[in-house]
Formats: sequence, C-alpha cells, structure tokens
Amino acid sequence: MTSETIADRYRRRAAAFTQTVAAVPEGAWAAPSPCPEWDARGVVAHVVQTQAMFAGLVGRELEPGPSVELDPLGAWVAAREQTQAALDDPLLAEVEFDGVTGRTTFAAATDRFLSFDLVVHRWDLARAAGLPDAISAEDVEALEVAIAEMSEQIGSAMRGPGAFGPELEPPDDADAQTRVLAFVGRRAW
Repeated sequence: MTSETIADRYRRRAAAFTQTVAAVPEGAWAAPSPCPEWDARGVVAHVVQTQAMFAGLVGRELEPGPSVELDPLGAWVAAREQTQAALDDPLLAEVEFDGVTGRTTFAAATDRFLSFDLVVHRWDLARAAGLPDAISAEDVEALEVAIAEMSEQIGSAMRGPGAFGPELEPPDDADAQTRVLAFVGRRAW
C-alpha cells in the first residue's frame, strides 16, 4: 500500500470515476448496470447522493449542482469538488460524528465508505457503458482490506438495503478483482 493521504486517495479514485463518467456514450445512460435497481445514470445519481448524505452526517449541505438527469458529469463534478474541499480542509475533515461503526471523523468515514464506493461504482458504470473496467491492483488490495474490516465491524448489516448485494460464488480460478466484486454482489465473469 502507498502512503497516500485520505484526501489524495479520494482525489485519485474520484478522478478515475470522473474519467469514466465523461467517457459514457450519450446512448448508454439508460443501459442497465450490475446494480439491478440502477441504470448507468442511476449509478451516478447514487454516487452524487451519497456525497451529500455524508456531508449531512457532519451537519453540512452540499451546494446544489446540475441535475444528474440533464448533466451527469456536471452533477458529479459539483459533488466531488465539495467533498474534496472538505477533505483538503483539516478542520472540516476532522469533524466527528457517531456512525454505524462508532465515533469517527468525516475523513475516516469518507475513506471507509465513499472512497470505497467510487471504486466499485466506477466498475458498475464502466460495465453498464461497455467501457474498460479494470480496477488497479492497489485498489483491489485496499477493497479486500476494507471488506474484512467491514465484515468484522458491522457483519451482515453490510448486506442491507442500499449496501452490498448477496455474496456470489466466483469461479475457482477467479482473479482478485473478480473475487472482491463477487463478495459485494457483482458478477464479473
């Protein structure tokens, strides 16, 4: 693992998500995603909404951006910039709240959940739009660690509504990316 800061890790993962959103062909926004309840546009809407939800956990509101319906990239960029600004500000990053895993900070929760979501939902969006969907080895390894921590901390609650889907059984010869995605309910084979 690298010695990235939480803000840098979010910046890197958000940049990859941004590149994928920008690459979605106009006709692919209604394509089904690996998340049964969302099409490609719905994946972006979910990611934008979770940025706002996490700001709300520490008593902040995101300034409204463009609508995901009319401008998915603009909506995402507006939410991303505000989350990144909070992570880059030491006072905002360290604001504490009581979360599902106990007392935590905005930065720690963002790293544990939002940043994790960017990797998985970038894959979802790429799959829906027929774009390259490889996850870096570094992020696959980080997802494995995060999944183990979540399993220990919140157990079956991570499979509740709006969270991971049912775990799938990957093929015996599956690579690490496929195994991680299968754990979060994604069929990558």
